[in-house]
Amino acid sequence: MGKSLANMHQKHDQAMFGFDIDNYLATTVQPNRWHKKWDVFYAEERIGWQLQLLAEKGIQLIEPERLINTVKEQLHSHHVEPSILHGDFWRGNMGFLKAVPTVFNPASYYGDREVDIAMSELFAPLPDNFYSAYNLQYPLSPNYEKRKLIYQLYPILNHANIFAGNYLTQAKQHIEKLTATVVK
Repeated sequence: MGKSLANMHQKHDQAMFGFDIDNYLATTVQPNRWHKKWDVFYAEERIGWQLQLLAEKGIQLIEPERLINTVKEQLHSHHVEPSILHGDFWRGNMGFLKAVPTVFNPASYYGDREVDIAMSELFAPLPDNFYSAYNLQYPLSPNYEKRKLIYQLYPILNHANIFAGNYLTQAKQHIEKLTATVVK
């Protein structure tokens, strides 16, 4: 599965970030307007969108512009070649069909491949041999660990929007950690 995902991520046939249509992350509409800059796409189409949905429910975890600007600043110098992403890559959306790695229930768009890896590590990390196989095929940047916190915020905010409860607390704590961290 690691090698298969890396092969998918190595295809850089799109120059922009986004997708031709909006789709869904679980039950949440996921906007995919095209952007030339990764930091703008991720900050606005992912983090800003989730904050807007929370605000429509009367929930404000942070002043939205502050977090959007923080995400832009932290991703601005990160060079990204757009890869097609699964977009909701976790243990529950993968399997094997006759020993062939298979993924399903995608929330695809063109973005930073590290998003899929960060998602895979969030709730129930995959076995080490998955990450080893991925890195043998397409090594991650040494600075990935610094961006992982940013990329894990989106699915946490989505869970907060869908389920509320403890996910709101987790989102608040994640935001506090993120705004206290500087990525270089």
